[in-house]
Amino acid sequence: MKKLSDLDDELLDLDEESEEDYDGYEDDYDDDYEEHDYVQSVGLAKKIIVIAAAAASLIVLILIVTIVIIPIFFGISDTKEAEPVIQTDEIIVQDDEAADVQTISDEEDVTVVSSPEDERQDTVREEQQEISNDEQADPQDSNMSTDEGTEVNVTELLSSGSVAETNQVTIGIDVAKYQGTIDWTQVASSGIDFAMVRVGYRADTSREICADTNAKYNMQEASANGIKIGAYFFSTATTVEEAKEEANWVADYISQYQITYPVAYDCEGFDQPDSAQYNLTNAQRTDIAIAFLQEIYNRGYTPMFYSSMGELSGNAKWDTTRIEGTYRIWVSQYPSVPYPQTAQSSYGGTHAMWQYTNRGTVAGISRPVDVNVAYFGYEGTAQALNEEAPEEAHADAEALMKFTDVNESVTAKDSTNLRNIPSQGADSTIVHTLKNGESVARTGVSDSGWSRIDYNGQTVYAVSSYLTTDLGYQAPAEEGAESGDGLKTRFADRNDQVTAKIEVNLRTIPSVTNPDAAVIAVLHNGEYVTRTGINEEYGWSRVEYNGQTLYCVSSYLTN
Repeated sequence: MKKLSDLDDELLDLDEESEEDYDGYEDDYDDDYEEHDYVQSVGLAKKIIVIAAAAASLIVLILIVTIVIIPIFFGISDTKEAEPVIQTDEIIVQDDEAADVQTISDEEDVTVVSSPEDERQDTVREEQQEISNDEQADPQDSNMSTDEGTEVNVTELLSSGSVAETNQVTIGIDVAKYQGTIDWTQVASSGIDFAMVRVGYRADTSREICADTNAKYNMQEASANGIKIGAYFFSTATTVEEAKEEANWVADYISQYQITYPVAYDCEGFDQPDSAQYNLTNAQRTDIAIAFLQEIYNRGYTPMFYSSMGELSGNAKWDTTRIEGTYRIWVSQYPSVPYPQTAQSSYGGTHAMWQYTNRGTVAGISRPVDVNVAYFGYEGTAQALNEEAPEEAHADAEALMKFTDVNESVTAKDSTNLRNIPSQGADSTIVHTLKNGESVARTGVSDSGWSRIDYNGQTVYAVSSYLTTDLGYQAPAEEGAESGDGLKTRFADRNDQVTAKIEVNLRTIPSVTNPDAAVIAVLHNGEYVTRTGINEEYGWSRVEYNGQTLYCVSSYLTN
């Protein structure tokens, strides 16, 4: 059979032959025109015949390419379609490792919807595109109600769980390193039933599979506090082989933990030009997703597919009908009024879990978090597939910020607290108060205003603006009577609107060590206040908040 490249060469040769013939006839025509008028007619007829013959040849070749060659080259799928398997009372599983598992029910329970809503408002996972080995995740709003939601029969879908399922509606969150260090004891006390933990991602540029730096800590602590766990992976796979690699990496990574809830495939941002998946078709992306899900099932976990309502509806971005017949769907759709006031998602397709907000506030989590309704639960907790106990995991204190490595000695301009994590909130512990003249080694600096310190072999953190590399530094001796504050800290007048980069404490006086420096309020990103003064020496800002004059660290603010 001829290759497409050979056909192209033949077409080109045919064009050249036609052109040469035409030119020859044109020359004869020019030479004899004045003597023989009838030659004009003969030449024209010959030209017409040649052109017609060439055109006919071209049409034949085009038809051959269209009807025969193209389907052969492009009609072959890399992924074998699952063959229908008639469902009995139990889920039927094919023994053939190369075949996809398929189940068919006579009748599926489909979520009843009231009216269509806008699709998921994707917040690129600031927190789900990979930038320098970091993924972006959506912070989400929470509602901890246990009111009953829409019933979905999930027993007819592929499940590998060893724990009996119930039709109980359960409330859960999904978390990544972007939620920082989570106090799982508080989360458990808030009524959360389960947590879907991001365990890793594939970097878009390097193509490396990377673990979420808080994944093991989150799985460890959630389980220790009685919260059942599932997992998800943020994929940028471009081939079926990469998807299987990701699935097996996930299965190995979670094998020492009690994974009771499903393991989900999450793929977002593929419609962005800088995504490695940008040129993939719906069918190709679906093949890749199914390869991941099937491999997860083969490894003994219940697979689940995550996507937004807008991408799922009408097979807009995925071959949804191929996925939903075999695998559970986890849909994100954010109503203006969250669950339970909005009782069910407006997504009309079958789905087992609904992510209803990305702006949740949950006790023990300092940042917004995703909140979900699962239309199923479990009577118990699954056992780890790997009997070997995992090593104790510790939280990644630097998960929310990037540090640039340095190696230098610093001292406090006056005094500053050294904390176990880079936070001034209640979740941090003061390890030591560094005094002026007492030097320590600084090993890193963050653009968020924190320094990483090595203190007696322990990694601690201090506010950078309170430190100096001038080990002989002497604090200004003058009192700040001119500032009107009655404090050493002197402020230059300012008049601008500021908000927190993430959040910042507003205090009665510009100090974190003074016992009188009470925290009156916490300013959050998007909440603006008027800044009336700034002190460059110590890094403090003076702000007006609800009629009060308060103080906060300047490096935490932005315009």
